[in-house]
Amino acid sequence: MRTLFALELGLEKRMKLMSQWNPREYLHSQRASLHNRYVHGAISQFIFEFISFGIKQAWACLFGGLMLAILLGTYLYYPANVTLARYDFITLMAVFIQIILVLTRLETLEEARIILVFHIVGTVMELFKTHAGSWIYPEAGLLKVGDVPLFSGFMYACVGSYLARVWRIFDFRFNRFPSLKWQSLLAILVYVNFFTHHYIWDIRNLLFIGAFVLYSPSVIWFKPDEKHRPMPLIIGMFLVSLFIWFAENIGTFARAWSYPGQEVTWHMVTFAKLGSWFLLMLISFVLVAWVHRPISGRD
Repeated sequence: MRTLFALELGLEKRMKLMSQWNPREYLHSQRASLHNRYVHGAISQFIFEFISFGIKQAWACLFGGLMLAILLGTYLYYPANVTLARYDFITLMAVFIQIILVLTRLETLEEARIILVFHIVGTVMELFKTHAGSWIYPEAGLLKVGDVPLFSGFMYACVGSYLARVWRIFDFRFNRFPSLKWQSLLAILVYVNFFTHHYIWDIRNLLFIGAFVLYSPSVIWFKPDEKHRPMPLIIGMFLVSLFIWFAENIGTFARAWSYPGQEVTWHMVTFAKLGSWFLLMLISFVLVAWVHRPISGRD
C-alpha cells in the first residue's frame, strides 16, 4: 500500500509540474542563457541574431513543417496494402498534431481558433476549385467532402498558423499600418475573385495594384533577438508567398494534390501560382491582423 501511495503521489507531482510547465518561458530562459554565454561583441551578436532568426522561423512553421513531413513521408513510405487510405491517415495525423500542440501549450487556443477558421475558409474554396477543375486529389479516401479530402483545409490552416505564430514570436510592430477596413475590403475582393474569375473578368491585376498601393508605405518591425529590425511590409509578404510556393511544390511532388499536367509526370508548379499564393496570403494576413491588433512603432 505504501508503494502504491508513493507511486500515486509521484504521478500527481509529475502531472502538476507538467500542467505548470510553460514551453515559451523555458525557451526564453534557454535563449537568455545561451546569449550570456556566447555573445561578447558585435560579430557574435550578429551570428547569434542570425541563428535566432532561423530558429524562430522554424518554430513559427511548426504546424506547416509537420504537415509537409507527413505528406512527403507517406508518399515515400506509406504501405500500399493497408486498409486505411493514405489521405485518411494524413487527416487523422493533422487532427492528432493539433491536439498535441494545444495540450503541450506549443500552440495557443487563439492560434487553434485561427486554424479552424482557415480550415473552413480553405475547404469551401477547395470544393469550388476542384469542381471547376483547377486541381484534383488523385487518391481515394473516406474522410472527404465531395472530392476534397479533409486534410486539404489543414493546408490552408498552415498558412494561418504560421502568420499567427510568427506575429507573436517576432513581436511584430508597424509603421503606417493600413486601415483594417481597407484591408478587409481588399481581402473580400480577393476571396470573391477566386470564385468569380471562372465566369466573369479576372480582376487579380487590379488586386495586385491595390495591394501595392495599400501596403507599400508600411514598415514591419520584427524582433529576431533583442532589437526590432525593419523591413518593408510588401517585401515581407512576397517572401512569405515565395516560401508557400516552395511548400506547394513539395505537396504536389508528394501527390497530395495535382494540377493539370501533373497527373502522370510531376513538374514544378508554375510561377503564376506565386501570385495566387500572394493573394491568398493577403487574406490570411488580414484575418490574423483582426485577432492580433497591430501595434505601432518599433518599441
